[in-house]
Amino acid sequence: MTILHVSAECYPVAKVGGLADVVGALPKYQNRIGHKASVVMPYYKTNWVERASGKGIFRHNLVVLGKTFFAEVLEVDNELGFPLFLVRIADLTDREKVYGYEDDSLRFIAFQRLVLQWLLTLKKKPDVINCHDYHTGLIPFMMQKCPVFTDLKDIPTTLSIHNAQYQGEFSHNWGGLLPEFNHSDLGLLDWYGKINPLATAIKCAWKVNTVSPSYMVELQEKANGLEGLLRQEKAKCVGILNGIDTETWNPSTDEYLVKNYNIRTRVAGRKKNKEALCKEFGLDPSKPLFGFIGRLVWEKGADLLPEIIDTALQQHDVNIILLGSGAPEVEYQLEALKDKYPGRYNAYIGYEERMSHWVYSGADFLLMPSRVEPCGLNQLYSLRYGCVPIVRRTGGLKDTVIDVGDGGNGICHDQTSVFDVVYSIGRASVLYHEKKFFKENQKQMMETDHSWENAAGEYVSLYEQLVKTANNRKTSKTKK
Repeated sequence: MTILHVSAECYPVAKVGGLADVVGALPKYQNRIGHKASVVMPYYKTNWVERASGKGIFRHNLVVLGKTFFAEVLEVDNELGFPLFLVRIADLTDREKVYGYEDDSLRFIAFQRLVLQWLLTLKKKPDVINCHDYHTGLIPFMMQKCPVFTDLKDIPTTLSIHNAQYQGEFSHNWGGLLPEFNHSDLGLLDWYGKINPLATAIKCAWKVNTVSPSYMVELQEKANGLEGLLRQEKAKCVGILNGIDTETWNPSTDEYLVKNYNIRTRVAGRKKNKEALCKEFGLDPSKPLFGFIGRLVWEKGADLLPEIIDTALQQHDVNIILLGSGAPEVEYQLEALKDKYPGRYNAYIGYEERMSHWVYSGADFLLMPSRVEPCGLNQLYSLRYGCVPIVRRTGGLKDTVIDVGDGGNGICHDQTSVFDVVYSIGRASVLYHEKKFFKENQKQMMETDHSWENAAGEYVSLYEQLVKTANNRKTSKTKK
């Protein structure tokens, strides 16, 4: 089966969040089980792209709102485990940042249109197209309803929702960004008076999946305005739990670590990494070390972190290390706590891949007080490295972390609140001092299998259903 993943991010090409990690791993594992999966994404001026080499395979003058943009598709040489194609649209995609520009709607619609223009020229078209999040959400609509792309309308599409909080909506005044279509189909684009790419994809894609079963259930109750639509379309919706790339995330081979380790050598290896981490950030390695890695945004519970850290350090004899960036006011408060708790708390405001691997391998516990967590990958990396995740029971966190009190390996709480998180830190501190149990729990965590093999197979099963449906439709048309 030939599978094309269309995404705004892909690790290590360009990464903002977990979407990149998924798109950077899923096609590799689908190829390993006998399929032909590839990725197409925008060309950004990232360090990875600037160092890459490849060749142009398609060129096109793309006209949007009366303006012509030179565009091309590049096939990039790589060792990622799957073919990678980059869409370069002059003055639109070839910028340093992935998101955050005023013309993002134009940028991503132009990207989607160029992808479809390219597909029209291929002799061998994909058997299925997997669209990821709202940035690619107009593709199913354009394939079905824009006459210029009629030759693509029988190719099955699936939408993978990684985060329904971001929907990409924009005014109908900018409807001209799309190719010509019959205005009787305008309702497929509209949601509460705006063009909403995520809502459009939910309506038009053949199948919709979220990145964990619990997140699919939760979205039907609370989805930033889309819950009614998801309940209406629930017959074509399914939750598939993400996996992790166990080659990239492997403590026995991880090049970022001070000391590599495996299940057998975990105690000594993790001790070395903790000592090095604490030395660099001026912390005491003899105390339980709690880490946080992530964007400093409301969804992650980051607005509560300053108070959580302040309260926890007053009540418990622990150390805390933080890695992240986001809301400026939260960054300011987190920086200010360094002066209040020297030798007990430190923070790196920003993101550095080396640091994240180091925290998983050196911290004893990982804090994830998320209000929203579609799947979560940090807790899976944490388990893989023997770092106990402390999570709120929501979305994929609920599906992957079971409390030690219930026979699991992590620590869970029900609310994103200062009290719940600080209470969990207290429980964790007690667990840390139960040395024999703590070491055995590390072993059990590292033995947990959250690799992509199973998830890749579930996606393929979903695609096979769609291809069968497409073939039945073709047979039916032939008979007529």
